[in-house]
Amino acid sequence: MSKLLIGLGGLFVGAVAGALFGGAVIGGTAAGVGIATGLSAGICSTVTAAQEEGLLTAEQVDQVLNRAAADVAATAGSVDHDSMVGSADECATVMNNLAAAD
Repeated sequence: MSKLLIGLGGLFVGAVAGALFGGAVIGGTAAGVGIATGLSAGICSTVTAAQEEGLLTAEQVDQVLNRAAADVAATAGSVDHDSMVGSADECATVMNNLAAAD
């Protein structure tokens, strides 16, 4: 009988600990995705506005975005380059996805 109580106690403690710490991991992941989306949207809206005002060409936008991604990677250490916006075409995709999400 004591083995059953120890098993049930362990199950209860494990469930509580999983709920507390598992929720934090999921929340952190969701926050990271939100930050990446917001950063991409901010960058893209800025370079798109500069391109529409005639301040940057599409090639210059690509150059600026690649430089920004390299600077972030150098600062942060291990940043996934595939998640960074790197061209005017990718910016158009990001902005279209955000517009469709509304």
